[in-house]
Amino acid sequence: MTRLFAIPELDLDDHQTIEGVHGMRRELASVLRAPRRWGGGLRRTTQARAIQGSNSIEGYSVSDQDAAAAVEDEAPLTADQQTWAEILGYRRVLTYVLQVATSPGFRVDPMTLRAMHFMLLEHDLTKSPGQYRQRAVYVRDDVTDTTVYEGPDSDLVPELMDALVAGLNTDRDVDPLVRAAMAHLNLVMIHPFRDGNGRMARALQTMVLAQDSVIEPTFSSIEEWLGANTSDYYRVLAATGQGAWHPENDAHLWLKFNLRAHHMQAQTLQRRFAEAEELWTALDALIIQHRLPERVSDPLFDAVLGLRVQRSTYIKRTELEQRTATRDLAHLADLGLLDPVGQTRGRYYLAGEQLRQLRTAARSTRRPLADPYPGLMDEVRRVAPVVARNVSGVTSDEGDR
Repeated sequence: MTRLFAIPELDLDDHQTIEGVHGMRRELASVLRAPRRWGGGLRRTTQARAIQGSNSIEGYSVSDQDAAAAVEDEAPLTADQQTWAEILGYRRVLTYVLQVATSPGFRVDPMTLRAMHFMLLEHDLTKSPGQYRQRAVYVRDDVTDTTVYEGPDSDLVPELMDALVAGLNTDRDVDPLVRAAMAHLNLVMIHPFRDGNGRMARALQTMVLAQDSVIEPTFSSIEEWLGANTSDYYRVLAATGQGAWHPENDAHLWLKFNLRAHHMQAQTLQRRFAEAEELWTALDALIIQHRLPERVSDPLFDAVLGLRVQRSTYIKRTELEQRTATRDLAHLADLGLLDPVGQTRGRYYLAGEQLRQLRTAARSTRRPLADPYPGLMDEVRRVAPVVARNVSGVTSDEGDR
């Protein structure tokens, strides 16, 4: 029987954390079920942050604005051609995951994962998109010129991937937070592809979570949290893998790290929902004060979240005539609610002073997040005190990340 990393025995802290996460997710789902005018804006920004987080782990610098542009199918503001190709590839994969994983009867199979990998890297055929690697893989730290991980023999990859998928389709009685974390771990440790293994593992985790229909898939991902804690993410992988394919190793630290990420991300979303409600109420007051049409609330909300507002996006969402959209945005700029940037053709708008003050006021009452595992990261750092110092330069003999 092919061996993979096994689900560790959960302790009381794990069960309490899982219960807490599910409780928060049910509350978030109940909020989303009632129509909220800010819902679309938070869906877009949450998906953008997931794209940004997963790509930043791999060393691709993705700005908030460019991540949002990818979601809106707009042109990038700062990303170079290579980075933008990587962002769009991951957007395709994540969009696929969010659309199909909740379909009745959907099952993960090896060809699904290979098709997702093709979507991710079809812009660079030298990386063999959609194909398993055919040679050994040695992940290296470019700074120290040392091997930090050696994957299993390439001959084992098809068998290991079949075993991974079989487990996902049979262990349905295992909590989805646990199943998803173990799927992530096993795929990234199998390292089945020449490139993109980390992003594929995180996309698979989101796919497994999306099959649990408690909350919308967009809000189930922890990619944003992982991207904001990249060093700890690599450190716990190092602590679990110990430098090579060791499926006999205990995966408890990895599981706790993921459960902690879910708990912290759910708290972040709760806070974000509450702030969105407060901000939208304040925007309503501004619209009444200046006798503005209600349709401008959407671009104002984007701006108050810190995103750029473009005429093309505004037209697409509202189906306004170009002249009307131009007049709306110009009027908001005249009022000081939006600040124009750039010349007419490439112009976009950012939050004006009054909107920036609203954003600062909404965030001023934030409370620190509660850590469900206060000593976990100290333990991880004790076990793996050193990680690759240049994670963006981690490569293999086949160009893997």
